Amino acid sequence: MTHATQAYSYAGPSTLADGRLGLSTSGGTALSGPQTHPRFFSGLLSQAAPAAAGLLAVADVALARYHKPRPGWTRDPVVTCDGGRLRFESFSACGGVYARLDVLELEGDVLDRGTTNVDVNGPLREALARVGGRDPLHLGVGPDELTVTTLDGAVVEKKVPLPTRWLRGFAEVQVIAAGFDLRAELSGPHAVRFLRSLPRSARATVWAVPAGRDLRVSATPGRGGVCLSGASRVTTLMPLLRFAKALRVYGPADGSSTASAWELELPGMRYTLAVSPEPWRGFSGEGAVLADLATDEAAGDADVVGMLLNFEPTVELGLLADRSGLPIGRVRAALTQLGTAGRVGYDLHEAAHFHRELPYDREQVAELNPRLTAARALAGSGAVRLLDGGDAAEVTTDGGVRRVRVTEGECTCPWWFDHRGSRGPCKHVLAARIAARVAVEAPV
Repeated sequence: MTHATQAYSYAGPSTLADGRLGLSTSGGTALSGPQTHPRFFSGLLSQAAPAAAGLLAVADVALARYHKPRPGWTRDPVVTCDGGRLRFESFSACGGVYARLDVLELEGDVLDRGTTNVDVNGPLREALARVGGRDPLHLGVGPDELTVTTLDGAVVEKKVPLPTRWLRGFAEVQVIAAGFDLRAELSGPHAVRFLRSLPRSARATVWAVPAGRDLRVSATPGRGGVCLSGASRVTTLMPLLRFAKALRVYGPADGSSTASAWELELPGMRYTLAVSPEPWRGFSGEGAVLADLATDEAAGDADVVGMLLNFEPTVELGLLADRSGLPIGRVRAALTQLGTAGRVGYDLHEAAHFHRELPYDREQVAELNPRLTAARALAGSGAVRLLDGGDAAEVTTDGGVRRVRVTEGECTCPWWFDHRGSRGPCKHVLAARIAARVAVEAPV
């Protein structure tokens, strides 16, 4: 696995003292331009205890490695301010769990809009765990709000290895989530009872199956059920149950054994947790982005659509289509392309994309998607022979000739037999589709 390295440089450590939470920021992109230590918000959170618990839950995922746990992971959460809310996001080191806290009720001054990392250090975690009661909490996102406890205000620096699978996971989650439906919604007491009934085993695979207005845990699939593999991966929901007003469960419309998302409605905020189909299976290998990335127009369209993004609370496809002059399908593919650079996410509750900026760029797309790189190499080398008017193909590789059904996405390679499309198209299907598109577009 290849790694990039991200360096954080904070003006001082984040602190919580006397009801004032100061989150130190490190680099980022804002509407006003690139910032070394951006300031986004200064004001009150009306519900201190759930806000502290929710931020701690996001930080817990950022520190976790659910598959083959081992120490050494020190990733800091990402925060995006869109003018009306704050979104805190993190990803587990193993790439199989994504967390987001949406703080919906802000009372104070929005100083800018944009995205940055925030320092969540050991002492701050301990302080967040002690927050209780209903008193409001003053929050500052940016260095001017910090209560610096060191005498000299020393700079805090961290260097963090970023696995490529972690970076790819952010892109995959937003595409996969866009295909989810709301499968169940429980009131607070029902949500507490159901979540506490889940097994604690890291290897347990269960189904959440609707039963009237409730959910029951089942060892086998049921009508309308949602799969949860590695049930212990939702443990960050548990400390939030005392604040829960509702639980919403999202999954694919066909009820297949795949990823799922779990959303707790909290006072003035929402906490969302998405988990991959298996504990050992990170989102990075799901291949949901590949079909859109393989189109010739995606990169150019992404440049056009990207210029129209302004950290809006929701990104409306129809509005982007009108402004860009592109059809909806190409706008959706452009958002996928932007997602590979961390520039868009997906909000299940809003059923809409949102804009953010993560610290990597489009030039890394080829490295982050080796299947697509291999497919383009096959198509460019003449390894693809189209048959039946382009609906079938033979792809010649070092391992032999692979026969492809282009529209259905089927192939005779071991990858397809192992996954049968559940983890996106194989490189041979992608190569055949690229070659078929080139043949259609070639002048007569």
